[in-house]
Amino acid sequence: MTDEQAMMAVAGGDLDKAAVLYERYKRPVLGYFHRNLVSRDGPEDLMQQVFYRIIHYRKSFTEGYVFKPWLFRIARNVLQDFIQKNRNIFSGLDERMDIEEEKPYDQEQEYQLKRALDQLPQEYREVILLSRYEELKYDEIAEILQISVSLVKVRVHRGLKILREIYFQME
Repeated sequence: MTDEQAMMAVAGGDLDKAAVLYERYKRPVLGYFHRNLVSRDGPEDLMQQVFYRIIHYRKSFTEGYVFKPWLFRIARNVLQDFIQKNRNIFSGLDERMDIEEEKPYDQEQEYQLKRALDQLPQEYREVILLSRYEELKYDEIAEILQISVSLVKVRVHRGLKILREIYFQME
């Protein structure tokens, strides 16, 4: 059963099929929130909100929709709502950085990359996370963000350039 078939079944009232989608997408959605938030506690709650909204807004999923971009648009809206309600947490870069911890050597580059990503402007960080970590296609990202594919390409290109500069300045 495809994601779209499962979601159409959910939209038609077969809520048991939501469990199939939950099992398929809980890790990618959780990863999306972990990469976008400082707090280690919040992502699980936000993931639950995403799947609640899928059930709540199931009737808005119609024939011809592709599930993954629809799901990540919901996840993005949940994240934006959370950031709006917790604006003081996200007000500065220093507050966005994780508290420095002892990192094993093999995780140091990943940690530095996360710190560099945290310093990117939101418009660039968002497209890079969606394209590189969530492995979404540019047309899917454009649909999620409700912008043109060409703007997605420009933001990815510029974002990677800025990210490279930030990363090498940190070394």
